[in-house]
Order: sequence, then structure tokens, then C-alpha cells
Amino acid sequence: MYLICGLGNPGREYEATRHNMGFITVDVLADRLGVRLNKLRFRALFGETRIGTEKVVLFKPQTYMNRSGEALREAVDFYKLPLSNLIVIYDDIDLPVGTVRIRPSGGSGTHNGMRSVIYQLGADAFPRVRIGTGKNGVIPLEKYVLGKWTEAERPLLAEAVNRAADACMAIVEKDLNFAMNSFNGDPEERKKEAKKPEGAAADVKTVKTDG
Repeated sequence: MYLICGLGNPGREYEATRHNMGFITVDVLADRLGVRLNKLRFRALFGETRIGTEKVVLFKPQTYMNRSGEALREAVDFYKLPLSNLIVIYDDIDLPVGTVRIRPSGGSGTHNGMRSVIYQLGADAFPRVRIGTGKNGVIPLEKYVLGKWTEAERPLLAEAVNRAADACMAIVEKDLNFAMNSFNGDPEERKKEAKKPEGAAADVKTVKTDG
């Protein structure tokens, strides 16, 4: 069994913001797998499905970003989930816009949601999929991450969301090393590839994040 958790903030005012890339990716996975995220427990919206032979829980904490770990810890404890089978997806200002980076472990960096997750779980040794949103040297950090993406950023983030969803499925179906070798990379590298990402493509402009 795997639990795939996207970090974000609930509410329509946050839907099209950089800080909700985790929620958006989980919604893309739900669309692909034909599952509704309509169960409310653990202070989260979630749905249960399968990827191949593995049971998978798609999970969106409703505690707001800075307390994401509280909801996630409740679910991890309930399912008795080994942390190696937890995948957390989130935005990262320290990566260029559109970059996807998969890692088996690590710290929280500047991300308060991940800081909460690591604190509540008491460990940082779990896979994570980061989606780069870049930095802005003029706009304050909180305003930037809670701001809406620009038209120039939209296609880069749309591709990144689809690649992040592909990566999550690859982790479950194959393994973490396969996913890292296949999907880590920046948008400039992706432009050189003639082949589009496999799977149902999503546009971040139209993806809903309210479950």
C-alpha cells in the first residue's frame, strides 16, 4: 500500500496558486485513476484506488499548509504505513519553474508544510516529489507562493504537474530509483525532447483542487 499526499491549502481562493502544486498533482492522479476524493477523515480529503496491484490512498490535508503534518500523521498511524511507502508532493521555490525533482529523503528547506510533516512524523526518510516554482527577488515570499502563476509559467507548471503524476505512478509500479532516473530534470531539458509525457495531460489552468 502507498499513500500519495499532495500539500496545499483548501479553498477556491488558493486553487490557482503556486503553493497548491501538490493538491493539483493529486487531482490529476485522481482524474487518471477515476477516483473521487470525497472521503473526509484524518482532517483530509482522500480517495482509495489501485495502481497496478497496489492499493493507493490519494490524500489532501485540509488543515492548511502549515499544519499539514497533523493530518498526515493521523493517516500514517491508522494505515500503519511504512514511510518508504509515503510519497509527498509539494512546491519548491528553490527549483526553477517547471523543474521536477524526486528524492528519497531530505529536509524541509523553506517549506512550512514539509516542516510540519517532518516534525509530526519524526523522520524525513520518505520519498518526495518537488515541483519548482522559482523565486522572485521583489515580491515577498509569502505573497509570491500564495500568488497565482503567470501565463508564461502556466505551460511549464502544467508539464511539471503531469511529470510529477507520472513519477508517482512510476514509484508505485516500478521503484523510486526508476522514477528518479526517468523524471528528474528541468524544463529546458524537457524542451529538447520531442516526445510528450505519457498519460492524460492536464492544464493547471483548468484543474480543480476542491476534491
